[in-house]
Amino acid sequence: KFLSIIMPWKKGKRPAWLIRFGLLLYDSLGRRKILSSTRTINLKFDPSGIPLKNQFTKGFEYSDCWVEDSRLVVLNARDAHDAGAKILSYHKVLSAKKTNKGWTIEVENQKTHKKNNFNCKLLVNAGGPWVENIIRNTIKNNAARSVRLVKGSHIVTKKLFNHRKSYFLQGEDGRIVFVIPYETDYTLIGTTDVLHGSVQEKPKCSPAETTYLLNFINEYFQKPVVKKDIVWSYSGVRPLFEDGAQSESAVSRDYFIDFIDKNSDSPILHIFGGKITTYRKLAEVAVDKVSSIFPSMKKKWTSKSCLPGGDFEINDFEKVVQDIYTLHTYLDLELIRRLIRLYGTDTYKMLETKNNIRDLGQPFGHTLYGFEIDWGIDKEW
Repeated sequence: KFLSIIMPWKKGKRPAWLIRFGLLLYDSLGRRKILSSTRTINLKFDPSGIPLKNQFTKGFEYSDCWVEDSRLVVLNARDAHDAGAKILSYHKVLSAKKTNKGWTIEVENQKTHKKNNFNCKLLVNAGGPWVENIIRNTIKNNAARSVRLVKGSHIVTKKLFNHRKSYFLQGEDGRIVFVIPYETDYTLIGTTDVLHGSVQEKPKCSPAETTYLLNFINEYFQKPVVKKDIVWSYSGVRPLFEDGAQSESAVSRDYFIDFIDKNSDSPILHIFGGKITTYRKLAEVAVDKVSSIFPSMKKKWTSKSCLPGGDFEINDFEKVVQDIYTLHTYLDLELIRRLIRLYGTDTYKMLETKNNIRDLGQPFGHTLYGFEIDWGIDKEW
């Protein structure tokens, strides 16, 4: 999904020419073959200027992409399964022990408490926030590298404006906050950078973070946003590679791969850091490192591949919507668009035996029907 992002400019902040130069550099690095190039806009006349305070008269607009992270995870798991991987949801790794031919992994099903052992030639520790815990407590080793756990919180409010553009806001503390149209009726605001003490502690948006985000955006928006406007909040933990930076905002978002004992009988690869925007690049680097000791292994190949349901041209979303509507005229366009956002061309398979609204199964409200639940159970859960 594409986003148009507005960066309001205020006198006394960074020079306008410097921001424009930075965005032109961003365009150049991104090669802008698909996304629109940056431009300067007059906030007095552009619809994106209406919600802002009068002091913001100039802005810069650039383009970026948006992804629903939960779907990205599920579709990567499905893709791996289709390629031969065994996906063990709800299983906890209890121990990993070296053998003469690799590793023996003991896992426990967290629902049935049944335990099983698996053998492998190579172990990849992609534990994210748990990467250190796996090294110390599961593998029983000393960690030469570490991660800094940084919590990022978001708040979701009632819709704050009536256009589809987002805002990139710069604060007095040097941080930035995004304000993004969210799920048709809402606005998503975030994020924070707060040190998170323990991976065992469930991340929650604290009252201090809520106040911080509200104060941040109220420096820009004409109509004050208050606590009663908030309908939901959520938090996540970033496992940032510890580089010794003084503040959480300054810690590198890059990844680090540590390949241990790669020439021994029990090689292991630890992944520190990483993020959604570079996950596929990280995976390619990891695969290249592994293929250096297993020459028969297929080298990086994903740059021209697509995840399940993603086999259509990047600008053909509405074309697919109309095609499915032609085949299933009894469906609401809102439902079709939501299905394609989540499942892509798999929507054709989901609907291939459906001829009328009754065939969709039990209605649960908000365009959710039984057939979609069945698909999830069969293909994803």
